[in-house]
Amino acid sequence: MRFEVLTLFPEIIGAYCNVSIMKRARESAVFSVNTVNPRDFTLDKHKKVDDTPYGGGAGMVLMPQPYVDAYESLERIENSITVMLTPQGKPLTDAIVNNLAKYEQIVMLCGHYEGFDERIREIIKPVEISVGDFVLTGGELPALCLIDAVSRKIEGTLGKIESADYDTFSNGLIEYPQYTKPRVYRGLEVPEVLLNGNHKLIEEFRLEESLKRTKVKRPDLYEKYMNEVK
Repeated sequence: MRFEVLTLFPEIIGAYCNVSIMKRARESAVFSVNTVNPRDFTLDKHKKVDDTPYGGGAGMVLMPQPYVDAYESLERIENSITVMLTPQGKPLTDAIVNNLAKYEQIVMLCGHYEGFDERIREIIKPVEISVGDFVLTGGELPALCLIDAVSRKIEGTLGKIESADYDTFSNGLIEYPQYTKPRVYRGLEVPEVLLNGNHKLIEEFRLEESLKRTKVKRPDLYEKYMNEVK
């Protein structure tokens, strides 16, 4: 997997991807993360990438030339997809993450200021993805969310790829409660069913707890799950 990130702030991407699980996976060549700065492609001597919007209004708009040229400088492979991180996009879900993990290259466009000149969309034709109904200063955090989520689905990122199979949302439900040592802490005990070694009972317990939590915390997901299993 190759992650290619068009960003004005490559140091943000590099800082996150150089620690913990992400760092180990990159060093093991499970995936690579490459950043491209549109400022390096501007024709303006001051490296300007934004300007005031036609028609007036607050803020600055990202100019098409630096972003399109930066995008076209990338070596594209056949099994590739381009994603624009924007609050106008489809909400990022586990299903979308699973689909993105099938690609060998994901190119990401990180916006800033008042967003992209519309011609960037028209020329590049990206898939638009949002991480929520709120606005951030830039697209770097959403890009990192996408990289992190997708990389977990790639063999070799986690110690065991099965770990991702039990994450929240992996089966449409919120994850069951987890416990570790000590067995008793401040009077609170680990449920006995998790200690008896009966894997069938443990699976039943965990499913029941997932259903309970989902019903309380995400009734929308609970209703959807129940309709699908009927």
